Amino acid sequence: MDQFGPDVAAALPGAGWLRNRRVGAAERFASASLPTEAEEIWRYSRIGQFDIEAYTPATSLAMSGHHGIPPVLEAAITVAGERSALVIVHGGRIVHTEVDPALEARGLAIGDIGADADGDDVLGDVAASATDAFTELNTAFAPGCVGVRVPAGLEVERPILVFHWIDAEGSAVFPRTIVRAGADSEVTVVEHQVSTDVAAFVDPVVEIDLAPAARVNYLTLQDLGPRVWQTGYQASRVAQDATLRSSVVALGGHYARVRTDSSLAGKGGTSYLTAVYFADGERMHDFRTIQDHVAPSTTSDLLFKGAVQDTGRSVYSGLIRVGKEARGTNAFQTNRNLVLSEGAGAESVPNLEIETDDVRCSHASAVGPIDDEHLYYLESRGVPPDVAERLIVLGFFGEVLDRLPTPTLVDTLRATIAGRLASKSADPPEVP
Repeated sequence: MDQFGPDVAAALPGAGWLRNRRVGAAERFASASLPTEAEEIWRYSRIGQFDIEAYTPATSLAMSGHHGIPPVLEAAITVAGERSALVIVHGGRIVHTEVDPALEARGLAIGDIGADADGDDVLGDVAASATDAFTELNTAFAPGCVGVRVPAGLEVERPILVFHWIDAEGSAVFPRTIVRAGADSEVTVVEHQVSTDVAAFVDPVVEIDLAPAARVNYLTLQDLGPRVWQTGYQASRVAQDATLRSSVVALGGHYARVRTDSSLAGKGGTSYLTAVYFADGERMHDFRTIQDHVAPSTTSDLLFKGAVQDTGRSVYSGLIRVGKEARGTNAFQTNRNLVLSEGAGAESVPNLEIETDDVRCSHASAVGPIDDEHLYYLESRGVPPDVAERLIVLGFFGEVLDRLPTPTLVDTLRATIAGRLASKSADPPEVP
């Protein structure tokens, strides 16, 4: 795998400290093994089918050199509505940034941390590079790093939009985003992952750091092409009395994985984690979560809902971990899945690990078809069967969609899911 060697990582532009980080991570990756399905956290995945040698870092390929707002993204940007800032990332590199001047004057900072001489104290502070081989790979080959810093006390009312655009055949892309919210600040960050129909590998890492009493709303919309592999990692650290609301909407990719680790590190911290995912065709969505309660009197609440049809598959594996010092924890974990075709399948594995008393913890999971009584109720009132099924699935997702931090996108997402449901194959292909 010479294309992922330390020499290639060392040649990427950036500050001196970043070069050292990259080379170290590339060396560790070279000496490590890729994960296998034998590891519990990769159980039920497709990692055994992944061929990393089929890809080359996007920075080593001939890029089209887009700057500014690409025409292909203009419609999606318009649908996203009003914004406080806009960042366009092409092949992992930041190619366009705009920030509301009034907010910039008040200290809102958005830019490439990799070009910052002080970035050494920021990169990897929340998402440790050694988490797994793919996190090391991101640290080694991320050509740019979108940094969002919100100073203490600043409330950013309109969302910050970040669009990641992938269009190079055979490319390996390493987006990196770091959100740092100062004490008693508030911000909403929405990331869109968009690609053309290319064979590509996307390895995003997101770090979210909340100071005391900060409030962060984070949403990632994944609509990658049907030949894209994704191994994503999101890590958050929630300080005293801070609140994180993090959501994922996953609709695309061939195999799309997101690992989410949320650390409740300060007393009174709260983390709400939600996800909507829909896997049709041969797609697979893979979610692994850790709700890590470190400090006392913390709260986490997770609600993930998914549907699979045709030969689509999904996996959810989650852990609520309550440390010895985390008395007074409230932690809840719910995963529900609808199986809409005989060839589709879903796995759901919730877990608890509790090392103290005086806690309230619960987990629940369900995998099954649409309730026949619900279908009968609608059909008996004249609703055609295919329309009845779409209404039930959209209602199933509604509980999560209504929690998204950007209401302007909800109608578009409902329409997208409805369209995918309408294209359901009457005779899905057999599972090989």
